[in-house]
Amino acid sequence: MKTDGIENIVSGNVVEFVVPQDIRDLLDMEAKRINDVSFIDKDPVQFPRRFSKLQDIEITAFLSAIIAWGNRKMICRDAERMLTLMDNEPYKYVMEEGYEDLNPDMNLHRTFFGRHFQYFLRGMRRIYKDYGSLDAFSSAVRAGDSGAPSWKLVEEMQKVMSEENGGATCSQCLPVNLDQTALKRVNMALRWLVRDDGIVDMGVWKSIDKSKLFIPLDVHVGNISRELGLLRRKANDRKSTEQLTELLRTLRPDDPTVYDFALFGIGVEARNS
Repeated sequence: MKTDGIENIVSGNVVEFVVPQDIRDLLDMEAKRINDVSFIDKDPVQFPRRFSKLQDIEITAFLSAIIAWGNRKMICRDAERMLTLMDNEPYKYVMEEGYEDLNPDMNLHRTFFGRHFQYFLRGMRRIYKDYGSLDAFSSAVRAGDSGAPSWKLVEEMQKVMSEENGGATCSQCLPVNLDQTALKRVNMALRWLVRDDGIVDMGVWKSIDKSKLFIPLDVHVGNISRELGLLRRKANDRKSTEQLTELLRTLRPDDPTVYDFALFGIGVEARNS
């Protein structure tokens, strides 16, 4: 797939980037095709969607997103295993500290072990004790008022989780290099929790507006974005995430991450061709 990429238009002394109509049409078509209920059963979003209680949804969304790297079948298999460990009652499991009985060396997903699971859930328990929900915590730290809500939220979550774990950090749970990380997994979890079109994503959070979400930038989304001329930087980092999302906001200021479906879908087609 070869394209001429975005157009540069000079307005005064400002260079504006405009997505060509054919690329926009492709993105809109693919977003509509992939953002469909048929997508749910093949994606980790299926796991938080099993629940109706906000806290159960939040815990499951973040845990499913944390392990969302690698083969999707493996991700779904291991997310199912984690729910089984929690007796399919995540909030109850967290508040009763059931995780403390686990073997810290238990392998849960690739390089994610029992000790990382314990680390994360200790922090979540503290958040729930103090704020009632992660959404309320997000509101309290004013993540939604930030220009980069996901990075602000992670920064504040890290403080709590470090306090609850003897001052330690855990990059397997939440990235620590916030100036550089694309925060792909957290941005994906927030898309699930915030977007409210009632199709795939759940829209259960009120603390962040969907217009402020960022694209979950992984290798495949990055490659397809470059192929389409939407992204020029080679690194899949925070700056690339910000640049790509800002460009997509010119198409849908109210809902830029709907195009995550499109970039994923085009990526799947490219990988299968």
